[in-house]
Amino acid sequence: MPNLLFDLPALQYPERLNAATRLLDARVERGQGAKRCIVVPGGICWSYADLRDAANRIANVLVETTAFEPGNRVLLRAPNTPMLAACWFAVLKAGGIAVTTVPQYRAGELRFIMEKAQVKHALCDVRLRDELEQACDGFGGVQRLYFNGDVPAASSLEYLMRDASMHFANVATAAEDVAIVAFTSGTTGTPKAAMHYHRDLLSICDTYCDRVLQPRPEDLFCGSPPLAFTFGLGGLLLFPLHTGAATLLLEKAGPIELLEAIATAGVTTIFTAPVAYRAMAAKALQYDLSTLRACVSAGETLPKAVWEQWRATTGLEILDGIGSTEMLHIFVGSPQHELRAGATGRVVPGYVAEIHDDDGRPVPDGTVGRLAVKGPTGCKYLQDERQRNYVQRGWNYPGDAYRRDPDGYYWYVSRIDDMILSAGYNISGPEVEQALIAHADVKEVAVVGKRDPAKETNFVKAFVVLVDGCAPTDAKADELREFCKSQIAPFKAPREIEFVSELPRTETGKLQRYKLRNPSS
Repeated sequence: MPNLLFDLPALQYPERLNAATRLLDARVERGQGAKRCIVVPGGICWSYADLRDAANRIANVLVETTAFEPGNRVLLRAPNTPMLAACWFAVLKAGGIAVTTVPQYRAGELRFIMEKAQVKHALCDVRLRDELEQACDGFGGVQRLYFNGDVPAASSLEYLMRDASMHFANVATAAEDVAIVAFTSGTTGTPKAAMHYHRDLLSICDTYCDRVLQPRPEDLFCGSPPLAFTFGLGGLLLFPLHTGAATLLLEKAGPIELLEAIATAGVTTIFTAPVAYRAMAAKALQYDLSTLRACVSAGETLPKAVWEQWRATTGLEILDGIGSTEMLHIFVGSPQHELRAGATGRVVPGYVAEIHDDDGRPVPDGTVGRLAVKGPTGCKYLQDERQRNYVQRGWNYPGDAYRRDPDGYYWYVSRIDDMILSAGYNISGPEVEQALIAHADVKEVAVVGKRDPAKETNFVKAFVVLVDGCAPTDAKADELREFCKSQIAPFKAPREIEFVSELPRTETGKLQRYKLRNPSS
């Protein structure tokens, strides 16, 4: 198990703690129930009291009509909507464990999650019903309720909510009771189930949110990640409610939708991936982004070229950060006044980080090694032997190669498994990507190592998505290769360049390099 740190005064939590009480109910009890909480395009707005009342009704439905017991795992399946947020809080209020899933998941993926988490209940948007029903075939005992559509009264959550009380006594959960099971996005293969306590949900608010993001009660949050992923859960639900701010939830949140939301709704804070910032930068001048104040990036490395393009276009500097599902949210990332272009940032207050060699020993500043981190959150996999790889000697190892400079800034090198050993050189795939993405004709790029059986070594291969209207020719590949050599050492340039129409990504935009390394996977 990971060693946990609670050195900050804000991290001193009572033994009994329900995160829903702190994040939602307390705000209403302080007389702020009328404040806007969740905004939806089209003018719909839920107040804090609206969200609490809906969550209370859903909690009563769970307890009174579904034989729900504290500790039961509840699968949640919906786009980012007010009802999904209400269901999530209802599960915590009732002492359950929320297992939120991505709307795009198919029956096989849902079945894997249900079996792994031993799901007993499901609350699902009726538009996503078919895949859930297929997943439940042969996996008996899952009690299902649907919302946002026409279904029989007995299985309609909204129908049952009508007669349910808007008052509910939250279960007095322990601070270390599991509140959520979050599944990793599968960037390296089979998803892993990470458990997080009620205390963990508050810890990321009292560390990253307060110490790095530093939001204001008048802020309006928005972003692309689904609430099923912890980057989205923190940035689009926990942080705004912790602050007493509001969140704009979008069912579809591509680059254009985000730009439109900023311009029309007055969004101040966005959370999205580097690929989205690059796409938005190309269109940003067409929109009024004057309300935007804070831009957060995570999920994969933020190329310096994208950071500079966004700043040149908007005048805003992106807050880069590294987090993980296992750690719940960002643990390295600096506030606005401490940013350095190209660096991930300094360690988030409340956490400690070191750079280790393969034996777990700290290495001098400037030396590339394995990033190791400790803090108030840590990896707790659900029945997974990969726990011993992620946590060693109390340290969490997210699997990233980094170097730290003398000022305490952490500089990303690559994923450990993205280091390419070619002709005796260690080559960072992301470094080659950053060189190529600076070319005006490159829209997206991914770099992996490819095996050369004849020479029994690896070489650098790049998969490139060109901008619209640019022809994928051999001459263009030669041009990109020479451009790369002008940016970094020539031996790092890709021997092969394959032009593709798109790169394999997860629903949150994370690049799945393992699918490029192993096309049959």
